[in-house]
Amino acid sequence: MTFLLRLSVAGVGGLALAAAFPDLGWWPLAYVGLAALWLSLARAQAWGGFLYGWAFGTAFMLPHVWWAHEAVGAIPWVALSVASGAFYGLFGAAWAHVRRSGMLRGGVWAEAPVFAVLWAGMEQLRSVVPFGGFPWGRIAFSQLDASVSALAWVGGAALVSFAAALAGALLGGGLEALMRRHLVTGLAAPIAGIAVVASGMAIPLSPQGEGEELRLAIIQGNVENPGLDAFANAREVTANHRDGTLELVATDPGPIDLVVWPENSVDYDPRTDADSAAMVTEAAQAAGAPVLLGTNDYSPDDGRYNTSLVWTPGGMVLDTYAKQRPAPFAEYIPLRSIARNFSDEVDRVTTDVLPGEGPATVDVPIAALDRTVTIGTVICFEVAYDPIVTGSVASGAEVLIVQTNNASFGDTAESTQQLAMSRLRAIETGRSTVQISTVGVSGVIDPTGRILQETELFTAAQMYAETPLRTDITPAVRFRLVWQWLPLVVALGFVGSAVSRRLANRYEW
Repeated sequence: MTFLLRLSVAGVGGLALAAAFPDLGWWPLAYVGLAALWLSLARAQAWGGFLYGWAFGTAFMLPHVWWAHEAVGAIPWVALSVASGAFYGLFGAAWAHVRRSGMLRGGVWAEAPVFAVLWAGMEQLRSVVPFGGFPWGRIAFSQLDASVSALAWVGGAALVSFAAALAGALLGGGLEALMRRHLVTGLAAPIAGIAVVASGMAIPLSPQGEGEELRLAIIQGNVENPGLDAFANAREVTANHRDGTLELVATDPGPIDLVVWPENSVDYDPRTDADSAAMVTEAAQAAGAPVLLGTNDYSPDDGRYNTSLVWTPGGMVLDTYAKQRPAPFAEYIPLRSIARNFSDEVDRVTTDVLPGEGPATVDVPIAALDRTVTIGTVICFEVAYDPIVTGSVASGAEVLIVQTNNASFGDTAESTQQLAMSRLRAIETGRSTVQISTVGVSGVIDPTGRILQETELFTAAQMYAETPLRTDITPAVRFRLVWQWLPLVVALGFVGSAVSRRLANRYEW
């Protein structure tokens, strides 16, 4: 293939991968996209591999994170897409080194697994650097309607991404073999890829709990004027969530153990603001249960905390959790003086969010169970980060609640992309999971990743759910440190060995 043809194939592959994610959700196109990347990288040198990979990654990220354009404008959206695309460029360069080093024998059967390891390692690298990483767009999050997603129970997002990349590589390797008139390999490799995707059917997922349930009143209050300026409507948002709680209670849905409100549902901290305290207390008393809500804690002198807290009908705070991974350039501004040169939207963030400490959990006494239940409290983008979710369950969480605020992203796929992540986390941890948003999409998810209830965007809605509690630990949680770092370590090992081998061959007399 010529340079322009390879570049075009890589770009089309990136667009195909984007279509695999919500809202389109055409998950088989993930394999088509990776097959296109495989073909574009065939016989590429390292710099060519970087360029084709970068084209692929940028073409993928531009439509995938279109919600960033909705929130902060064109320049930050393009910058995020191009910067994220560079990681795919690193993958392309790494794969070129490995494939040209001669270290792999056995054709596609040896090459495809290494391609998949490098892919999973690249995703892990992108999840930790820079500024704490940006895991959005991991291929695992596109596979929730495919049986391969069940592998998350064993190895989390890392194993699902590896398997999906392996299937895509086998498809690409099969097409390459057919182009070379190797008929047997050309037909066998894609069939092997189908078997990889189907392997998740062997995982014993179950929606059942261990006998006890937590009865939740889940409130999506909505806001009339969404966007970045929606934070100015804090009173309206809190009142909407109070009113939604009163409406649900009036329908007599059943006993309520906990009322669940989203992130930013009470922007004026009820611990210091009397009006907020009165509205939350009214809702808690009407439900006869504590309220789990999202607020801002401005007590630090050098910033604020994005906080989840449990508020009782008596107006007391039982427990709190502060978000560990504030979103860079959204909740805090790294390199503010430089970032301002690209977009003055950074000045909307006047007080940086500080990182909290401790696991993402709160403890809530449940009278009907005569014991305290530990609840996983994942805030917004934290659902994309492996250590926060698995660490929550390892610390005792029996159910997961993902509190988020999607008001800034308009009618984009951001909320449904996030819901897909919540579905994967349900499988990975074996926990019932609730995603609750100020404006939607909110949903109740069982431990197999199935959506039981779901709301629409920009509507006021309430849900009542009896969610099973679990204390058992999945392999993905038990071996979480292995799955978080093994792909990256193995990938670096392959790349280091390949580069060393090529250098040795270059300078060999």
